Amino acid sequence: MSLVSFLRQMTLIVFLVLINIACNGSAQNDPVFNLLASGFNRPIGITHAGDGSSRLFITEQGGKILIIKDSKVLEDPFLDISDRVSRSGGERGLLGLAFHPDYKNNGRFFVNYTDTSGNTVIAEYSVSNNADLAAKDSENVLLTFNQPFANHNGGHLAFGPKDGFLYIATGDGGDGGDPQGNGQALYTPLGKLLRIDVDSGDPYAVPETNPWANSPDAFKEIWAYGLRNPWRFSFDRETGDLYIADVGQNKYEEVNFQAASSKGGENYGWNTMEGMHCYNPRNNCDETGLTLPVVEYGHDEGVSVTGGFVYRGISQIELLGKYLYADFANGKIWILERKNGEWLNSLYKDTDFQISSFGEDEQGELYIAHFGGGEIYRIGK
Repeated sequence: MSLVSFLRQMTLIVFLVLINIACNGSAQNDPVFNLLASGFNRPIGITHAGDGSSRLFITEQGGKILIIKDSKVLEDPFLDISDRVSRSGGERGLLGLAFHPDYKNNGRFFVNYTDTSGNTVIAEYSVSNNADLAAKDSENVLLTFNQPFANHNGGHLAFGPKDGFLYIATGDGGDGGDPQGNGQALYTPLGKLLRIDVDSGDPYAVPETNPWANSPDAFKEIWAYGLRNPWRFSFDRETGDLYIADVGQNKYEEVNFQAASSKGGENYGWNTMEGMHCYNPRNNCDETGLTLPVVEYGHDEGVSVTGGFVYRGISQIELLGKYLYADFANGKIWILERKNGEWLNSLYKDTDFQISSFGEDEQGELYIAHFGGGEIYRIGK
């Protein structure tokens, strides 16, 4: 091969590589995680207020909500209810935060925490005259219920993008194997996804379209049941579809799916099933009427699932429309997507992070909380 021919061939190769980078947004390098802020104490939540301020709110398990503003962590907490929150660590603490869809105008937000007695509390707060500080004395308790054991408290909160109702994830009450059978019992809030209307009633109303709203024997707030310890659920901001990551018992972790068109009432199987497999033979493992997970992984791959989001940002085009989730213990992040009616799962990145939560900003960019390191990372550029 002549020198001229060789140079022409090399030029063509470089040109094709540049075209690939331009089309795909990267040269297929490893995913990038950019450190946004550090110094947090057991961060377990990342969210935004939807008010156009570009702030991120970081929930710490011990009872504080901190603000990242202009890439800096504000010194004063947005809210500090450490004196009202269980201090034993483990799976208790300040577990959930959700801002009202009209927060920009009404200043209302909601938290989920276990109190000093270990009971679950869903409470409403308001912002003060300072946009970066909540009014601590504004607490209005909406709902509280007993937790029979210290673990499996669930704790996540989110507003439905289509209906504007507040969804609340609860664990089965703890211990191992759901000894009280709460996951399958319709008379208890434990092991459920609840749905309430915070804009009606006193202190809230049960939506008339809840599946058991008119049932005298059921807990009327129930939207779906059969969950063990849902650790982070999210709505696809574009489609309204719902993804629920549910921590397993001894063998399997799972992600459940509920289409935006659902009327509720799904039974996700626990404790009859663990993932797609029989857990409790005493229930005959009859799958009739159950909604099984769309993906599961065994404990050879991880031991505690952390749910994420469907990516709807603009900086990572290759992730568009794909759901990201992770394992808390080993740091693996997976991508789940649906093609031609089939769910496809693939490894996105094997990290060294303890991923306690994903987060989403107003633009749809994604973040992760590194629990042990006290750090917040942005996924991608």
